[in-house]
Amino acid sequence: MTAVGTERRVIRVVVNGVPYEREVEARLLLSDFLRHELGLTGTHVGCEHGVCGACTVLFDGEPVRSCLFLAVQADGHAIETVEGLAPSESELHPLQLAFWEKHGLQCGYCTPGMLMVLKAFLAEHPNPTEEEIREAISGNLCRCTGYQNIVEAALSAAQLMRQS
Repeated sequence: MTAVGTERRVIRVVVNGVPYEREVEARLLLSDFLRHELGLTGTHVGCEHGVCGACTVLFDGEPVRSCLFLAVQADGHAIETVEGLAPSESELHPLQLAFWEKHGLQCGYCTPGMLMVLKAFLAEHPNPTEEEIREAISGNLCRCTGYQNIVEAALSAAQLMRQS
């Protein structure tokens, strides 16, 4: 008989294109798995209630709050974190470049979640309006920027992505 919460499971996931197999506690959050088991600390943990969006990652291409998922739920799935966004160590993703050029971040805490939400959004909406971008990021809280530069960065990134 095992104590409550100590059950362990083997999971197999692909994170940023790299396959992993790990034995984890059944109650381990996906955010904690990414940060503590894989060392991918770009996924930030803010509210731990799924409200702030700082922990957003792509789960089979769809944005999810990793603080609301258990690592065992990711078994057999593909996860993308902000660390997997850039095509190479010497090249930024258009979103990263636009955030840098348009000053779309201040403290940077919300930035990884914003980038991941916008990556999925722009893949489906390559020519968005300002209103559509504001709706897309409405579930991600930013206490520093007032969102204007984030919206401008998203518009710029969409243009860059259409040109490539």
